[in-house]
Amino acid sequence: MDLVIRNATLPDGRRGIDIGIDGGRIAAVETRLAARGAREIDAGGDLVTPPFVDAHFHMDSVLSHGLPRVNRSGTLLEGIRLWGELKPLLAQEALIERAMHYCDWAVARGLLAIRSHVDICDDRLLAVEALLEVKRLVAPYLDLQLVAFPQDGLLRSASAFANLRRAIAMGVDVVGGIPHFERTMAQGAESIRLLCEFAAEQGLRVDMHCDETDDPLSRHIETLAYETHRLGLQGRVAGSHLTSMHSMDNYYVSKLLPLIAESGVAAIANPLINITLQGRHDTYPKRRGMTRVPELLAAGVDVAFGHDCVLDPWYGMGSGDMLEVAHMGLHVAQMTGSAAMHECFLAVSATPARILGLEGYGLAPGCHADLVLLDAGSTVEAIRLRAARKIVIRRGQVLAEAPPARASLYLPGRPCATDFRHAAHDTQAAPEKPGDPG
Repeated sequence: MDLVIRNATLPDGRRGIDIGIDGGRIAAVETRLAARGAREIDAGGDLVTPPFVDAHFHMDSVLSHGLPRVNRSGTLLEGIRLWGELKPLLAQEALIERAMHYCDWAVARGLLAIRSHVDICDDRLLAVEALLEVKRLVAPYLDLQLVAFPQDGLLRSASAFANLRRAIAMGVDVVGGIPHFERTMAQGAESIRLLCEFAAEQGLRVDMHCDETDDPLSRHIETLAYETHRLGLQGRVAGSHLTSMHSMDNYYVSKLLPLIAESGVAAIANPLINITLQGRHDTYPKRRGMTRVPELLAAGVDVAFGHDCVLDPWYGMGSGDMLEVAHMGLHVAQMTGSAAMHECFLAVSATPARILGLEGYGLAPGCHADLVLLDAGSTVEAIRLRAARKIVIRRGQVLAEAPPARASLYLPGRPCATDFRHAAHDTQAAPEKPGDPG
């Protein structure tokens, strides 16, 4: 075989596993694999996982923080206004350079698949052309899926629908929308109908910014679920943000959750951004704003976490670390049971891979040999420590390596010691069976 990884722990809790890789795909996953590899890596009992997946990002604005000015209020609406000021000033070469730089960050952190929304309300479609070029350039090492996003509103912008059609014809993958930003609730619902019908005609997936507001009466997710069911789009549609659900009446939500589950619509929360931008009109107590992640999961809805923004008009922080996203999501959603914490790891790996429809993702024989070796003994420990990515592999080739973080302590009255991660190793019990998070 080309490569064998020995003594790995898998996300489902199996330990002492060897992974054989041949021809860019996983050939075997078993204990004490007899076959030898041209290169062998001893995982030392550490976690080996498929790569991280970001289900919701904006690569056209990444690393543009401070251009043309800083978001002084830190609010969503000022960020939208600021982006409107920046769009006419965008240069394609600079946009490509920033996006490529971010993709380097992503690979180093084991993030090998990103779904990025790209604004199509600029008639030049400059950002579309730029990100299509980035998609071509990074294809050997990162899956970049693009969403045609009418940032200014499909019906508020006279050329938005025509531009969206142009973007799809140019090679953009997914139909986007922003119904809560239309002029009226009725126009928001109409935009969902038009976009879903277009997606059904073209055989495309749909991912809409939906109800990104604290208004409990913003209920476009209901319309999105209905149109998904009506048009037979089950399993191809995602509602991103869904923050109004945080403020909705519980009785209404008890009707809404089964409707979302029945329609097969996935939910994508963005913990870092939702906790930052929502609740801005509140005094105290302040709402968290993130959608009802545990309740959606309990209803059988696929829930992923996205990074959303990194150093852009909306968010002056971020580094492309999906474990940071999972860490924030775990806390905001109060998902601190062992199974719930494991679910947060899946929300930045296997679940978004399913939502994006990534072919060959996983740890079974026949899957692509896309793997990350983490300096952690379990999924929960990986989140707790935001574990170092010791090795990142794509199609059987090592893309990145990093030493684990260690500190030597020289404490008065005590012998020299090395502060190992395992000095505070988590005590999560091993799952009862493969696939059970325990």
